[in-house]
Amino acid sequence: IFDALTMLQHGGQDAAGITTFQNGRFYTRKENGLIKDVFWSKDMLHLKGSIGLGHCRYPTSGTSSNTEAQPLYTNFPHGISLAHNGNLTNVTQLKKATKDEARHCNTDSDSELLLNVFAEELGKSRNRALLPEDIFQAVKEVIARCSGGYAVVVMINGYGLVAFRDKWGIRPLCFGSRKSKNGKMDYIIASESVVMDVTNFELLRDVAPGECVFVPLDGHKTIHTQICAEDTILSPCLFEYVYFARPDSILDGAPVYEARLNMGTKLADKIIRLHDVEEIDVVIPIPDTARTSALQCAYKLQKTYREGFIKNRYIARTFIMPGQETRKKTVRLKLNTIRSEFKGKNVLLVDDSIVRGTTSMELVKMARDAGANKVFFVSAAPPVRFPNVYGIDIPTKTELVAHQRTEDEVAECIGADWVCYQDLKELEDSVREVNSRITRFDSSCFSGKYVTGDISTEYFDELQLTRNNEIMHEKIPSSVTLLQLNSSTRVEMSNKESFTLRKSNGEHKK
Repeated sequence: IFDALTMLQHGGQDAAGITTFQNGRFYTRKENGLIKDVFWSKDMLHLKGSIGLGHCRYPTSGTSSNTEAQPLYTNFPHGISLAHNGNLTNVTQLKKATKDEARHCNTDSDSELLLNVFAEELGKSRNRALLPEDIFQAVKEVIARCSGGYAVVVMINGYGLVAFRDKWGIRPLCFGSRKSKNGKMDYIIASESVVMDVTNFELLRDVAPGECVFVPLDGHKTIHTQICAEDTILSPCLFEYVYFARPDSILDGAPVYEARLNMGTKLADKIIRLHDVEEIDVVIPIPDTARTSALQCAYKLQKTYREGFIKNRYIARTFIMPGQETRKKTVRLKLNTIRSEFKGKNVLLVDDSIVRGTTSMELVKMARDAGANKVFFVSAAPPVRFPNVYGIDIPTKTELVAHQRTEDEVAECIGADWVCYQDLKELEDSVREVNSRITRFDSSCFSGKYVTGDISTEYFDELQLTRNNEIMHEKIPSSVTLLQLNSSTRVEMSNKESFTLRKSNGEHKK
């Protein structure tokens, strides 16, 4: 499990956890931090058993508290441990329902909500000893109650592993097998197929949308699968192929590397149509995700490809860092320029996407500081103009640089001479060409169309409010004490700044 998690570290760098099971007892180690920092030899010795769950967290809801690190646990019924990737979109309704069921959620994490919903439904089984049919029935009810994008793995005390996926297959999930030394079959379930490569498992297939896979403790004999939802349709998240997934993974039968090569070719075709290619001296990728597309783009443009940015590999991925200021400050720590590749040249910078514009703006400035004559910025993805609500931290429109802006306006905003985006159809075709069985995608952050069909204006208003509260929380210095305010209260901050307080009668107070 540790080896598998190290291959998935790119997906979450906030916290990590492992739970194992042996002889009726769960053993857990989880903490904020990277996998290599959370798990030491003494921790691994404590994690007993031959069955377990692992998770690395990228917070898209709740907080970064280590109380929300996964796997999560509840003792009733049977004893359940759960790991979850994705986002639930009907959290308000689920909170009310779980409260009515006398179940308590101790955090704001939607993963804890999901755990309680599953536990509630599993507890309705009339069989004292669970049968596969009881588990499938519980999963049917969970999928019916929980809207959003999610891939879930659950460990049930005394029974085995359960994995299921939302009815649209938005978040990825696959499973594989291998023959152990004693001749029995081992099974693994993971977000990305690359895990199979390093653990010597053979990739069997992806978990289908709305499907449940049950691996009993004696799973070397047989595993059980069943579709637990109606009207399922595979609609994988396009942003997984653009940014999140490793290039050596295969998601829903589509090799990510090949899809990104196609993105580079199609991006070059658009550049040729719209711009003077002769003006470009060199093509430079933004490490690391954009390298594959940038290399193919340079090849199609018949332009020199150079590595102009050198990456500090000890800095986390900036996109998944919480907070705009943190992301902005980290860009220059993460990347440095090779000045000779920029000086006096017209450079084409290729990135996988332009989301908030924070990183792009810094990169353009770095290129100019290194002596670039002109800086052109292109994206292997279309403009990100809408929030993603299914498990990627793109929560509000106001944070997106392309929201209500044209390409020329985005170029002006980030300081580039011009900007060029991939077309949505071309992006979808890039993936579909390596797996024609995918007929639909979740492209909501590009198109504003949400496959679950339940995303309303009120939902976004609530997201905006939550986001504003999070931003205000980030800005409160740790040295500030929260006080009970009254008309005579004078508030001073330790950094000598002051607040202006507006009283209910309209009077201002310094």
